[in-house]
Amino acid sequence: MQGDTTIIKSGWMKQRVGAALDDQLGLHRKRRPTESLIQAFLFFCGVVSVFTTLGIVFVLGREAMLFFIHPEVTLVEFLTSTKWQPAIGDFGIWPLVTATFMTSVIAVGVALPIGLAVAVYLSEYASPRARGILKPILEVLAGVPTVVYGYFALTFMTPLLRSIFGENVVEIYNTASAGLVIGILILPLVSSMSEDALSAVPRSLREAAYGLGATRLETALKVVVPAALSGITAAFIVAVSRAFGETMIVAIAAGAGPNFTLNPFKAAETMTGHIVRISGGDLSYDSLDYDSLFAIGLVLFLITLALNLLSQQIVRRFREVYE
Repeated sequence: MQGDTTIIKSGWMKQRVGAALDDQLGLHRKRRPTESLIQAFLFFCGVVSVFTTLGIVFVLGREAMLFFIHPEVTLVEFLTSTKWQPAIGDFGIWPLVTATFMTSVIAVGVALPIGLAVAVYLSEYASPRARGILKPILEVLAGVPTVVYGYFALTFMTPLLRSIFGENVVEIYNTASAGLVIGILILPLVSSMSEDALSAVPRSLREAAYGLGATRLETALKVVVPAALSGITAAFIVAVSRAFGETMIVAIAAGAGPNFTLNPFKAAETMTGHIVRISGGDLSYDSLDYDSLFAIGLVLFLITLALNLLSQQIVRRFREVYE
């Protein structure tokens, strides 16, 4: 019992001595009102962003419900019909969905392999000088206005496809040219995010592979890429979401009318392209055509939300933690 009291007194004396030394050296905790203000401001920004997102979802859902509760519209027809002609009462979403998926699949088929190859080169092969030259060039591609890409697809990519496959096969407005140019648009996103993921892989894994006799290519493809799989997958999903949401390229080059077709050389209108075309016309606020835009926007929102949720699940599943 007396030993315990001695230990307690000894600990109390150490605390007193430590506090006295902190006071003399100025090491005690100081109040920083500026830091508190910064934390409060950051918290306020986070709250504003959350409520802004909730407000957008609320308005989108409310306006879309005005479309679905209309007596001329049925949910079954909306989800199963292959005709979208609001003027005569046909509200099948599939012509717009298939065109959106075609352009996105073509874009992903272009951007993902090329973007990953560029990322592997920048991370594993490029010298610091080459990396310093190539990365700014990729960033320039990301900064080009999308309307410029749209006219590039219409005036360059479409004539190129028509010269290769024939003018009778490729129409002037087609989803193939729009998808190829969207792939060029999202290429910097894929390469930049994938290169960041590859660069985050510890150097020790590369050195271990080299020590076992692996070549640089084997190390890159069999060690570094699998180790950075979560980051690469996240880059792919973000790029796919960006392709789904692209507007100006498809509005200019893909076509200006809903068309249920799986032929990429035919003209077809995507969801975003239809929203742009119809919203720019003379529509009354309470019309059924106007409310249909919010229904299309809701479908597009649900698709991108599903892609983002899938991305989070994949990242959690394949994330590698290194010490």
